[in-house]
Amino acid sequence: MTANTDSKSNAPTPTDGQTKPRKHVAAAYAILGIGAVSFMFTGWWLLTQRVPPPPDFAAFEDVDARKDAFFGYFLPLVEMRNQEILKLRAELLLLSENRDSLSGRQQRQVLQLAQDYEIEAFDITEAGDWDTLLRRVDVVPPSLALAQAANESGWGASRFALEGNNYFGHWCYVEGCGLIPDSRPSGARHEVAAFDSPQQSVQRYIRNLNSHDAYNDLRMKRSELRENDELITGLELAEGLTQYSQRGQEYIRELQAMIRFNNLDELDEPEALPLGTQTTQ
Repeated sequence: MTANTDSKSNAPTPTDGQTKPRKHVAAAYAILGIGAVSFMFTGWWLLTQRVPPPPDFAAFEDVDARKDAFFGYFLPLVEMRNQEILKLRAELLLLSENRDSLSGRQQRQVLQLAQDYEIEAFDITEAGDWDTLLRRVDVVPPSLALAQAANESGWGASRFALEGNNYFGHWCYVEGCGLIPDSRPSGARHEVAAFDSPQQSVQRYIRNLNSHDAYNDLRMKRSELRENDELITGLELAEGLTQYSQRGQEYIRELQAMIRFNNLDELDEPEALPLGTQTTQ
């Protein structure tokens, strides 16, 4: 599923330069043109305005500057999507507690959501089906999303990122749905999906981890952490990505190394969430 085959060779390696996550947050304000405002306003701004296109990451000769630009641009997009998911999750928890008395409209909404998250034959009356849905409607730690975006897109310099806004290596299988990899084997039909915007790529990535059968282990680990009131971290959930790349465990170790070296795990702490969105995990 990775898109690294057509990425540019001048991308920083996981050990090129070390920057602090909070610097990435400050960089996000400047890159997105928001100014010195609260994170609560930042979320509103992203929801109501067109997010500017990403900067030319390859133009940054300084490794730390490129990392600040990359993480700074994508961090608000990931956190915005997580905020939306947490709100939806809270609503689902309430509906689950009252599943025997849902209105027809509420039942239709839940059934549609179950379909969107690729749950077959969802039964409103079955507690187990609700548990499955709640395991899928949950956040992806910022550290994991940022590390994968950097890894899969060559720090924003890959052909698929530049031409198709694809920062996570998503494939598609309908002719014309994306870009044909230069290294695609003869007879293969997959393309690398093209998106209208980086936000769309982020949304598709999170939905993919939350719905595809290949990432059930990731979702089970996340649910276990939540049930034990433990922090949901990218270092932990990366272990559930064995099927994301043909490199398997090597890919997982690489992501974890990127998270540790760049201190991205600090972004998974509750206090790192935007103002007004802290939640108990």
